[in-house]
Amino acid sequence: MSEGISQADKPEVLEGHERDLFSKFDDIILTRETLLASGVEDPFSLVMEQVLSPTRAICNGRDTILLGTYNYMGMTFDPDVIEAGKNALDNFGAGTTGSRVLNGTYRGHREVEDALREFYGMDHAMVFSTGYQANLGIISTIAGKGDYIVLDIDSHASIWDGCALGNAEVVPFKHNDIEAMDKRLGRIPEGAGKLVVLEGVYSMLGDIAPLKEMIAVAKKHGAMVLVDEAHSMGFIGEHGRGVAEAQGVLDDVDFVIGTFSKSVGTVGGFCVSNHPKFEIMRLVCRPYVFTASLPPSVVATAATSIRKLMHGSDKRAHLWENSKRLHGGLTQLGFKLGTEEPQSAIVAVIMPDLEHGAAMWEALLKEGLYVNLARPPATPANMTLLRCSLCAEHSAEEVETLLGMFERAGKAVGII
Repeated sequence: MSEGISQADKPEVLEGHERDLFSKFDDIILTRETLLASGVEDPFSLVMEQVLSPTRAICNGRDTILLGTYNYMGMTFDPDVIEAGKNALDNFGAGTTGSRVLNGTYRGHREVEDALREFYGMDHAMVFSTGYQANLGIISTIAGKGDYIVLDIDSHASIWDGCALGNAEVVPFKHNDIEAMDKRLGRIPEGAGKLVVLEGVYSMLGDIAPLKEMIAVAKKHGAMVLVDEAHSMGFIGEHGRGVAEAQGVLDDVDFVIGTFSKSVGTVGGFCVSNHPKFEIMRLVCRPYVFTASLPPSVVATAATSIRKLMHGSDKRAHLWENSKRLHGGLTQLGFKLGTEEPQSAIVAVIMPDLEHGAAMWEALLKEGLYVNLARPPATPANMTLLRCSLCAEHSAEEVETLLGMFERAGKAVGII
């Protein structure tokens, strides 16, 4: 008998009908159709016709305050950043048309990696075309079959996908639970390769990880540690190096993953490390080797932005003031938030259900305020969230204005 799928293994289909590979999405399609049938604007098809500044845009035809862009430090319109991108476009063209290991390493790629090494004070830096790719590539390459990855259950999709691509044994633990992490590590077979993957700031609720305690536990068990600082780089820590810096444990982290699409204000991802063998990753990391490199204009804007973020203490201080004011104001209005105290530039407002969340999102948009509507399965505990991402360029007056918008919309929808 030839190898392959036996008749008994084949999925049952009606005679004359082929199995529809899209049928697995029927529940999501129904939820979307039901939501739109209620008359609400589609919260996942917003169009920004014109971007006016880091904090304002014309969205679906309305002049709108932006509170959902991850543009934490407001670098997208920094004049030095824009000028660097224009110069690179003129001098190096629109793209590289090649992988970093072939023709895709330009002077700008080396310069942005130099900037990252200086920013973090680390020996090695490796830039990817997206932040998603950075997690996908690093995790899948350093932890493979027979190795173990211990990770927080609320980890970002790119982390989970990196685990799947590498085919390592995946051991999740309850969110931010130090004791649960310790127990999982204790059950791993002696001599096995171990990687602990954590995030500095978790993007859905905006809460931070107890990295100091968790990294101590990981090292006790002989595990390497990777920390994703995508939502803290540039903002948290004395020099903007993230939660690991703020908690005094950056030197104990083996790999820091980050992105250019948050505080840096452009697109791309990276990993920095002090591991003496790290440079071999450029030859063995498939998502790095088999992807075209970032355009010259992008790496030029990133390098300029990173170097300016080294001196961004005033902007960091203002962003913290914005976060505290928004969090405190929403709490006073009676909204339920994802954290008891402001922990990052993300303030998550918990909605009763998707229907109320979509209605609140639309009411805010009509007020002239854009936030993110986040829903399961992306959110923890099946929550529906309105996720607010503050910017260092939001003025104190803008924060007061958007609190008024939240109050009017919340009362109109019946949330408060």
